[in-house]
Amino acid sequence: MKRTVEPYLWLLFSGGGVVAAFVLPVFVLLFGVLMPLGLIDWPAAGHLQALAGNVLVRLALLGAVVLCLFHAAHRIRFTSEELLGIARFDLVIAVLCYGGAVAGGVVAGLLLF
Repeated sequence: MKRTVEPYLWLLFSGGGVVAAFVLPVFVLLFGVLMPLGLIDWPAAGHLQALAGNVLVRLALLGAVVLCLFHAAHRIRFTSEELLGIARFDLVIAVLCYGGAVAGGVVAGLLLF
């Protein structure tokens, strides 16, 4: 019986979908709509600095970014294979997509820590 990493990739895909559906809209609503329109006040710089100084907050942000990147990589992989009819290059596409997600996660980790 040959084992594959496919179930883990689907797990990352579904986790990223949950984050993209529940967390990102809140950030967009707050920082992209309500605060620029002046409906709610911007947080003080000291408050954001103290919040970003907490390791758990940084880990949560890193987790959200990595999960969203893997969700996007999975969607791009299978959508490009289906729409463009290039399923014969599955390994190359998978390496590019998931490699990009890993690279983006490493960059996010470096920026956060």
